[in-house]
Amino acid sequence: MTKRQENIAVLESEGLGYLVQALIDKGYEVLGPRIKDGAVTYDQIETVRDLPIGWTDRQEPGSYRLVKSGKKTYFDYAVGPHSWKKYLHPPETRLWEARRDEQGFTVIEPERETAKKALLGVRPCELQALAIQDTVFTGGPYLAPGYQERRSNLFIVAVNCVRPGGTCFCASMKTGPKATSGFDLALTEILESGRHYFVVEVGSASGEELLSDLPTKVADDAEKEAAAKAMERATAKMGRELDTKGIRELLYKCFDDPHWQTVADRCFSCGNCTMVCPTCFCVNVEDGTDLSGQQAERWSRWDSCFTRDFSYIHGGSIRFTVKARYRQWMTHKLAYWLDQFGTLGCVGCGRCITWCPAGIDITEEVRALRDKEQSEKVQSV
Repeated sequence: MTKRQENIAVLESEGLGYLVQALIDKGYEVLGPRIKDGAVTYDQIETVRDLPIGWTDRQEPGSYRLVKSGKKTYFDYAVGPHSWKKYLHPPETRLWEARRDEQGFTVIEPERETAKKALLGVRPCELQALAIQDTVFTGGPYLAPGYQERRSNLFIVAVNCVRPGGTCFCASMKTGPKATSGFDLALTEILESGRHYFVVEVGSASGEELLSDLPTKVADDAEKEAAAKAMERATAKMGRELDTKGIRELLYKCFDDPHWQTVADRCFSCGNCTMVCPTCFCVNVEDGTDLSGQQAERWSRWDSCFTRDFSYIHGGSIRFTVKARYRQWMTHKLAYWLDQFGTLGCVGCGRCITWCPAGIDITEEVRALRDKEQSEKVQSV
């Protein structure tokens, strides 16, 4: 197949099945969106019939509902409670195992994860989340065990967002709704004038190779324009906005602001926001032995800065109050993270807003702090 002009092609809707099968034929375990427990989750995909065809969602602070869209689209929904980090930074990982023997003990290293995985339906904000996790786990002197192996065996099929959710704010974070990097293939789903197709952009040599096996054609100007307009409409319909100008300085200045207590009065300290977040990476390390004392293991398990024990040191927790824990979470995302990793820790996916049982909205809390600061400046003049 000849190289496509500007690496942009068109795949008719029925061709999506060929894409999934082509990945399987190349030895990939295909992971993608499926309906489970009343939400769009990520799990193994064997055929396009497993995708949430004809479903969309309604998301608001503290509210998530799946509804039938009346259309035969594959990706007409926003992100659900699961993020892709569970495949790269699993909820629990055995770090090592030791067993007694005649010489003392033998340390057994965990098995290497060499399976190839293809992620189908990765949203642009999630691509940025993967890039952030790369920085966290591979950008410093201490590498996370197994992360690089899992990361290097990925094939990523991104899907541009043509319909953002009610809690999305990726446009203001410059992480969407269009994917710009970090993918092998990126799809824009178009359903108009009785025609259903995907505009496909190539992002890597592996993507170009896979696309050569599919029944595609070079995208014409009208098809490219349809994809561009879909992105413009999605940006205009974004549910939320977060002003990031000077946000690190704002949060440092407001460290002792009374507003944190007004948030804490509503917060359950349940940790939902950290569990659904695609960039949160905090873990607890646990050691255990069997009853015979012949075997010991060390595990890494997801943890949350919203638990009192997370900041426990000898003598007690250093973040005893909900106020301190919420402030730590938000300030880490939007200030400390810049100091540590050179990027914000938030990608604007809106999960923390949707899945907070109290409906706490990070964009509104930043706005409240900013408005208060502006008001104080006016009063001081």
